[in-house]
Amino acid sequence: MPGLFPGRVVTTHSERSIDEKSGEADQAVVREMLARGMTALTGAAKPEEAWRRFFDAKDVVGIKVNCSGAPRVCSNPVVVGEIVRNLVATGIPPSNIYIYERFGEQLVTVPYAKHTPPGVNILAVETPRGSVREYDPRTYVEVNFFGEDDTRSNLVRLVAERFTKVINVPNMKDHGAAGVTGCLKNIAYGNFSNVARSHRNEKTNTFSFIATLAMVEPLRSKTVLQVMDGLKGVWHGGPFVKNPRFAFYPKRIAVGTDPVAIDRQLIDVIEEKRRAEKAVSVWDRSMSHVDGKRDMDPNFNAFIREPGHIEYAGKLGLGVYDQTKIKHTRIEVA
Repeated sequence: MPGLFPGRVVTTHSERSIDEKSGEADQAVVREMLARGMTALTGAAKPEEAWRRFFDAKDVVGIKVNCSGAPRVCSNPVVVGEIVRNLVATGIPPSNIYIYERFGEQLVTVPYAKHTPPGVNILAVETPRGSVREYDPRTYVEVNFFGEDDTRSNLVRLVAERFTKVINVPNMKDHGAAGVTGCLKNIAYGNFSNVARSHRNEKTNTFSFIATLAMVEPLRSKTVLQVMDGLKGVWHGGPFVKNPRFAFYPKRIAVGTDPVAIDRQLIDVIEEKRRAEKAVSVWDRSMSHVDGKRDMDPNFNAFIREPGHIEYAGKLGLGVYDQTKIKHTRIEVA
């Protein structure tokens, strides 16, 4: 990160991509959205050529999904299935593809196996939850936030030892601590243990901790592609969906290699929806809007949010934050 195409974002949109009543995604439409996004990003004439810019048959690929809002909002299995299909088309055996998430109780609620060929690995890192066996003891970030006993966060062992490439598949979501949760937070908090300790009471340390984790090698080098699933999102109360009224349907997919540039667009998506719903901005820092009522009222939140984590990540070299320097291509799929 920021990869082959810093400061480059391609967003495809289709009203037919997902049915709002059933929540079912249209596979043919999603296939077209992803194909047009990847060819526009890379300049390739065909989708298979675009995917070969990043992957070859020797790769072992981890697909980092986001299931924290599952089953209501998560990395859609149709989107993930299309990613897997394209990887297999490049010659990667299904046994060398891993769909992974930290927590098993979230992962099992999403039918990824239904949309992927036999042999694809679908696994949770913490089995059972709280287990540290599948984290690398040699790769970690150590910091004391609130005087907690355990001050170390370790990298997922598969990232450190097995994967040659990682694809990041976040959602378009508001987040109570980080402001929004997109590429950066999914790749950072989703690949390290013991991260929830970064926020307590109204205080959150997500401003700097997200980028600090994302900078760790080999995670940074191996994360070569970002595919933001924006078919369905969350405009308040994220990353979970405790109140279904806060879910919405952007009906888009954003692709790129630069997590900062994509997340910068995510801020605008969430802010636009919050303005339409007459809710306070994710940038609001007033203690008068910090209250436990956030599950029911979008004008309250549990923490003072830190959407500035995206600009901070840009300053560390993870991508381009300045909108005037980002090339954002928007494609409508009929």
